Amino acid sequence: MPKHELDAYDRRILEALQKNGRLTNVELAEQIGLSPSPCLRRVRMLEESGVIQGYEARLAPDEVGLGLTVFVGVKVERHHERDADQFRKEVSALPEVIAAHLVSGESDFLLQVVVPDLRGYERFLLGTLLKLPGVKDIRSNFAIQTVKPQSPLPLDHLGK
Repeated sequence: MPKHELDAYDRRILEALQKNGRLTNVELAEQIGLSPSPCLRRVRMLEESGVIQGYEARLAPDEVGLGLTVFVGVKVERHHERDADQFRKEVSALPEVIAAHLVSGESDFLLQVVVPDLRGYERFLLGTLLKLPGVKDIRSNFAIQTVKPQSPLPLDHLGK
């Protein structure tokens, strides 16, 4: 269940802004069928309630010299909860880690890491990742090709 009650206009706002976060309020209002003032009120409400968390530019990793994406499974020592908390804190501060998830299965954490190349990953792995507290095991999976980049969240389950 969603934490916020979203009507059809809210869903259309979210769908439009996920596709193009640079829409002006007038363009957005026109696209969803509202006048600009109520549209702006709704956008602000969605921002203030935390449904909209921010606006970002999506960069092409290759174009900014980050040609290697690595999915890293990390096991941490279970009997050191303090170390696991410290691991979460330190991983969150690493710019090479663009996403981190606590997961079930073979690993405890799954990290998405971007670096310029294999040598850059070696430096990151040996110089940073393996030195984090509580790290027991690391498994690296190298992305060969991005089949589907990060996409807008599906909102169909919210109804129409």
